[in-house]
Amino acid sequence: MVDMLDNPNTQPVKQRGSNRRAELIVFAIIGAVVWPVIAVGVVGGYGFLVWMSQLILGPPGPPGT
Repeated sequence: MVDMLDNPNTQPVKQRGSNRRAELIVFAIIGAVVWPVIAVGVVGGYGFLVWMSQLILGPPGPPGT
């Protein structure tokens, strides 16, 4: 175990390729699913916040005469 910590390049070549493929799959899932869901949630949350604030405080602009 100590030998592997001293030299991180001791992994077999097949395992390196397998790790790279797994990392690419995880990256694709994060890029295609997770980040878009987070982005939609943030934008939707901000829109909801603005909508609720306008319901409570009224629309922006000068007061009506």
